[in-house]
Amino acid sequence: MNRVTAIVLAAGKGKRMKSRLPKVLHSAAGRPLVHYPVAAAVAAGATRVVVVVSADTAAPILSHSRAAFPGVEVVTAVQPEPRGTGDAARIGLSEVGNSDRVLLLIGDAPLVRASDLEHLLAPLANVTTTVSLLSAHLDDPSGYGRVIRDDEGRVLAVREDKDIGSEERKALKEVNSGFYAARVDMLRAALATLTPNNAQGELYLTDVVAYAARDGGAAAVVGAADALVGVNDRSQLAFAEEVLLRRIAERHRLAGVTVRAGARIDDSAVIGEDARIEAGVELRGNTRVGAGAVIDTGSILTDSEVGEGTQVLPYTVMVETTVGARAQIGPFARLRPGSVIEDEAHVGNFVETKKTRLGRGAKANHLSYLGDGDVGAGANIGAGTIFCNYDGFTKHRTVIGEGVFIGSDSQIVAPVTIGRGAYVATGTTVTRDVPEDALAIGRVKQETKPGYASRLKKRLAAAKKT
Repeated sequence: MNRVTAIVLAAGKGKRMKSRLPKVLHSAAGRPLVHYPVAAAVAAGATRVVVVVSADTAAPILSHSRAAFPGVEVVTAVQPEPRGTGDAARIGLSEVGNSDRVLLLIGDAPLVRASDLEHLLAPLANVTTTVSLLSAHLDDPSGYGRVIRDDEGRVLAVREDKDIGSEERKALKEVNSGFYAARVDMLRAALATLTPNNAQGELYLTDVVAYAARDGGAAAVVGAADALVGVNDRSQLAFAEEVLLRRIAERHRLAGVTVRAGARIDDSAVIGEDARIEAGVELRGNTRVGAGAVIDTGSILTDSEVGEGTQVLPYTVMVETTVGARAQIGPFARLRPGSVIEDEAHVGNFVETKKTRLGRGAKANHLSYLGDGDVGAGANIGAGTIFCNYDGFTKHRTVIGEGVFIGSDSQIVAPVTIGRGAYVATGTTVTRDVPEDALAIGRVKQETKPGYASRLKKRLAAAKKT
């Protein structure tokens, strides 16, 4: 059969995180911690994933996992009380279906890779091996369970740090990662024998190794130490995230993307070839950057899409925004949710958009607020233009036709439509619809008084002295 199911142990509360949020739901590089071991298992060939959860984490973990891994069977199994890893594995085993092999993974260890798990599964190709564990050699193994071997190097057991003496701690340098591959029949039998005969009073999954070793069925695969890194507090979370961010940046570099030092790219971001991501940029969530696009220094993009060849100039902020190809955005622009900037359009410095479409080639280059609007292709929005979209109770839309020219310092009081090719003179407040090809002008008439300036200054100076 050779079907592999992954059991991910993710029911721990994580008290050292000092948070109301369960530990495995804390984010690293844009994903919850539990995502990473699940992703590694799926990439290593698991076709079914059982996540052992507490009652309060079942719904969010299941929702995330099913969305992130379409086509993979993902189920949860609830551990009602924290009775140890052995009890959690027993609960997870009840949901493995017809698999004959299982991967047992830790939900708070985000640095494990698919290659680590492939190596872990390899010993099970030997029919006499019933369990294999991933180990590593550490100069300072404090806090980790130790792998116990006989004089010929055969694995005998795993002993937890708290259950061994101080001299033995110094001698034993090979540590257990907490990741296992096992045959289902053996694992089921071994879990049935577990007793809480240890310092913690819990059922240890590590005791399965000694059970398998009685018949020579235990093996250890020595891997890289960084795969062992678990997250128990926020300091460890920060360390693990830094490693993930370095891996993500390197992945994109090898795929043909220039990523400067100091850029922060979430695991879920997608970037096309020949794009350039400058220092201080953050690509968050499901952001997509097209081929040849440039995201310049300090820009922050969240759940946004940038088309091919577009330039996003420094310190631009986008949230839930779509930008077409060969557009130019920024610097210092803010594009809020629902903004759609079409091909070759320009959004310049200190321009803010919200729920607004800027048509192909349209421009708003300076100091404007465009909220709840639809701007036609080729239109030009002058500096200081404001879409007055909110009356204190309701948002209203502004519609501007193709080729419209809006002069600087104009106020467009929605709801209003300005027809194709119309011209709104500088400083105009538009309160009524403007027909196509019409001029709208609404200014206070200028009055000029020759010679009056000096008299005004004298009067004001005298007033200041009194």
